[in-house]
Amino acid sequence: MRDSIVILCGGGPAPGINTVISSVGKVFLRNGYRVIGMHEGYKGLFAENPETQDLDFPFLDGIFSKGGSSLKMSRFKPKDTDFSTNFFVKNNVKLLVTIGGDDTASTANRISKYLEDNQVSISNIHVPKTIDNDLPLPVGSPTFGFHSAKNEGVRIATTVYEDARTSQNWFVLSAMGREAGHLAFGIGASAHFPMIIIPEMFNKTDISADKIANLVISSIIKRRILGLNYGAAIISEGVFHFMDTKEIESTGINFTYDAHGHPELFNVSKSHVFNMFIQRKIKSYNLNIGTRPVELGFGLRCCPPVAYDLDLCTMLGNGVYKLFKSGQSKCMVTVDPKGDSSPLFLKDVEDENGKVRPRLVDVNSEKVQTVMNNNLHYLCEEDLEAAKTYLPDAENFLFKKILNWE
Repeated sequence: MRDSIVILCGGGPAPGINTVISSVGKVFLRNGYRVIGMHEGYKGLFAENPETQDLDFPFLDGIFSKGGSSLKMSRFKPKDTDFSTNFFVKNNVKLLVTIGGDDTASTANRISKYLEDNQVSISNIHVPKTIDNDLPLPVGSPTFGFHSAKNEGVRIATTVYEDARTSQNWFVLSAMGREAGHLAFGIGASAHFPMIIIPEMFNKTDISADKIANLVISSIIKRRILGLNYGAAIISEGVFHFMDTKEIESTGINFTYDAHGHPELFNVSKSHVFNMFIQRKIKSYNLNIGTRPVELGFGLRCCPPVAYDLDLCTMLGNGVYKLFKSGQSKCMVTVDPKGDSSPLFLKDVEDENGKVRPRLVDVNSEKVQTVMNNNLHYLCEEDLEAAKTYLPDAENFLFKKILNWE
C-alpha cells in the first residue's frame, strides 16, 4: 500500500488555509504520497466512518488562492479515550499534518504520544494558524492569515472612518484577538484611527469598562478641541479576558450564560457592548455625542489571502515536507523573515501548566510608542482648560493618567 499523509484543520478559519493545504498536498503528491483530506478535524479523525477525500493535483490547484477552508473544520477536542489507531493503520499514514492554533497543536502532540505507546510510528507536523498573531513564533514571523485579516479590516475601517467624516459621527469598532491586541492595533494604526485600545496598554493598571469609556471620551473631546467632530475608536475584544462578570453585566446587555454562570460573549456583538458603556458615560456628562458600533468579527476570517500570506503559506507547506524528510515530528513549522523553515517544539513555548504562552503586543516597542505618541488623539495636560468646557473633571480623562503611565 502506498504511503499516505492526512491533513486536517482545527479551530476557526483564517485566510491561507487552502494555500497551506494546496502547498502541502502538491509537494507530497510530487514525491509519490497519497494525500488524504480529513473533514471535521479531530471529530472526523476518530469517527467510525470519517468523511475523507483523496486530494489530487487539479483539486489542490483549484483551491490555492481561495478563502475559507476546503476541508470542513471543527473545534472538537478529543479525550484520550476517543483515540484510536484504526485510521492510521488502515491507510498506512506516515504523517499527520494539523492546521490550527495552540489547542490543535497540543492535541496533535497527545495523539503522537498515544500512537507511540501503541507501536504505531506516525510523524506529526503542525502549521500554526490564527488571525490573532498571538502564537509565540520567532521575532518578525507573523502567523499566517494575520496580514490578510488585517488588510480586510483596514478596508472596512477606512470606509467607516470616511463615513464618520462625511456624517460627522463617531464609530466604535471591535476586533478579534483573544488576549492579544495585534489585530486591533494593526488595523487602527493603518487606518490612522485617533483611538486604539488593546489589553496590553493596561500594563500598569486594571482594565475596566470605565477606563475604556474614558479613553474613548478623551479622544472625542481632544478632537473637539481640534475642531474635529468625528472619529473612530477600535477596541480589541481581548479586554474582556480581564474584566469580571459583574462589570460586563453592568452594560445592561441581556446575555445568555454558560454552565458556569459566565456571560456568553460570543452571542453578542462586542462593539455593541463597548458602545453601551461608552454611551452611558457620555450621557452622564450630558454630552450630545452619538457613537455607533461596528463589529470586525467573522467577516475577516474567510477573505481571500493577500500576496503576503499566499507566499508565506506556500513556504510553510514546503517546510512541512522539508521537516518530515529530515525526521522532525511533534513540532510546528515556522518560516523566518529570510524564508528559511525550521521546527518549533511546543515544549519550548509552553508554561508550567502545558499551555502555550500567547505572544502579546510589546507596548514599549518603538513602533507602538510612535503610534501612541504621534497618531492617537487624546487629552494631555495642555488641553485641560479647553476640555473643562465639556468635562468638569477633565483631569480624569488624561490619557496617561487613565493608564497610569505618568
